[in-house]
Amino acid sequence: MGGRFTTTWILSLSCLITLPATANDDEVFNHVIERAQALANEAYQAPEESLPSALKALSYDDYRQIRFNPERAYWQDESPFSVQLFHSGFLFQTPVNINVVDNGDVSPLPFSADDFNYDGDANRLLEQDLTGSGHAGFRLHYPINSDDYADEFAVFLGASYFRLIGRDQAYGLSTRGLAIDTATHTGEEFPAFREFWLYKPNEESSTLTLLALMDSPSLSGAYRFVIQPGDTTQAEIEATLFAREDIDKLGIAPLTSMFAFGEISAARPDDFRPQVHDSDGLLVHTGTDEWIWRPLDNPSALRISAFLDDSPHGFGLMQRERDFNRYLDLEAHYHRRPSQWVEPLEDWGTGHIELVEIPTPDETHDNIVAYWVSEEAFNAGESRRLHYRTYTLNTQSDAHTLGRAVRSRQGSAAVPGQPPTETAKQRQFIVDFNGGVLDDISADQPVELDISSLTGEILLPQVAALPDGGWRVRFRIPDDTPNDIRLRLLLNNAPISETWNYVWYPDA
Repeated sequence: MGGRFTTTWILSLSCLITLPATANDDEVFNHVIERAQALANEAYQAPEESLPSALKALSYDDYRQIRFNPERAYWQDESPFSVQLFHSGFLFQTPVNINVVDNGDVSPLPFSADDFNYDGDANRLLEQDLTGSGHAGFRLHYPINSDDYADEFAVFLGASYFRLIGRDQAYGLSTRGLAIDTATHTGEEFPAFREFWLYKPNEESSTLTLLALMDSPSLSGAYRFVIQPGDTTQAEIEATLFAREDIDKLGIAPLTSMFAFGEISAARPDDFRPQVHDSDGLLVHTGTDEWIWRPLDNPSALRISAFLDDSPHGFGLMQRERDFNRYLDLEAHYHRRPSQWVEPLEDWGTGHIELVEIPTPDETHDNIVAYWVSEEAFNAGESRRLHYRTYTLNTQSDAHTLGRAVRSRQGSAAVPGQPPTETAKQRQFIVDFNGGVLDDISADQPVELDISSLTGEILLPQVAALPDGGWRVRFRIPDDTPNDIRLRLLLNNAPISETWNYVWYPDA
C-alpha cells in the first residue's frame, strides 16, 4: 500500500484539489482544509449514485454474510495497527473514499472483492459487476487486551459516526463528528464523512492518525483524529468547519446512546432483565467546577434539557452500573459498555450542554443524544475551529473526587396496608451517594442536605448514613406536577457530593 505517485488527484463534487506526491502531515491536513473551504463556497451537491444495483437491494441477512477476510488486513505484518474494511450495500448506499498516507506518499485504497468473504446467499454477488462498490467505512485493530491478538478498538461507519472501545470493553454508545438541528421542527441534518486519509503507522507506533472530509447541505469541514488505544481509548480531534448556510443549532462533540429502562424508570416492560441501557446518566463538569449528574430516562414524549455553562471542563454519557448482576444479559454485555468523556482543549465560551431523550419501545433504537451548543451563532460564510479530546472510561474521571450518586430510585409514597391518603398522590425518591471524599466521612459527621426545586414542591427531605458506608437522601414530591429537582450533600457548608438533578414529569 505504498507506491509513489507523481500526483494524487482528489475529485470532489464540483471542485478539484491537487496534493503533491509527497507531503508532511500538516501539508496533507491543510489541503483537506482547503478542500472543505472550497466546497463550502459552492452549492451543495449530493454524492453521485455509484453503487451497483445488486448492492442497493441487499437485505440485512445478506449484508451480514459479507465479511472482511482478516487474513487480508492491511499493515498487519508491518505495524501493531491493522485496518479492515466494510463493504458497501444495505443501509450504506454511499461509498466513501479511503486514502493511505505512507511517509508522505498519498495513494487511494481501491475496492477489491478479494478482501471479502461472501458467504451463503451473498456469494451470488461474485457473479455481478461490482465496479463502483467502494467501501462503507473501516475498523482499526491493535493489541489492547493481549500482546498476541489485534483487538478492534475503533470503527468509522455511516454519516459522521465513529465508536471507540478500550480494554475489556464492548461497543455501546457512538460518537459523531457533528449534530445539526437535532430535535428541531425543521428536522435533523446528518453531515457525513465523505473521504478519509489514514496515516500508515510504523512498527513502534502507539497512536494512529487519520483525516476526514465532512460535507452536508449546511457546512463542510476537515477533521484530524489522533487515536491512542489502551485501557481507555482516546481520540484527540481537531476540526475546521465552514458554514455554507446559517445553522440554527450546531451540536459539538455529540454522543449518541440508548436507554430503554433502568433503576429509576417508573414504568418497566415485562422483561427478566433489571436494566437495559448503554448509558445510565449524563455527567457534566461545569466551568465553575460543579459536577452534575442527571440520570437518563426513556420518556413518553421527546424531552430536551439544557445545562447553561461558560467554558465547561467536560461532559459525558456514563455507564456507572458495571456489575453483570445489574443486567443479567449474557448476549449484550451491558456491564461492559464504556462510558465516554468529552474534554475541550480550547475554551468553548458560553453556551449549553444539551441532552435529548427520545421515546423508544426497545433497545434497538438509540434514543439519547448529548452535545455542546455555543451561544455564538454559526452563519453562512463563517468558519470555526474545534479542538477537544474524547475517551472511553470504565470508571469516573480522576478529576471527580466528590461523592457520586450510585443509586437513584422512585416509587409510590403510599403506605402499605393503609387506606388511601395524601401520600398516595406523592412520589418518593431515594438517592444514594458513595465514593470519593465520602469514604473519609464517618456516619457521626453533621452531613447536611442542600435540595431545591425550580418548578415544584419538595416534601419531607432527609439525609441518613447507610449501613455499609455512604449516605442516603430521601424526599417526596406531588406526582401531578412537573418538578425540576437539584440536591447535593454538604459538610461545614462545603459540597461533598456531586449535584444530582432530575426532572419529574407526571406522565413519566
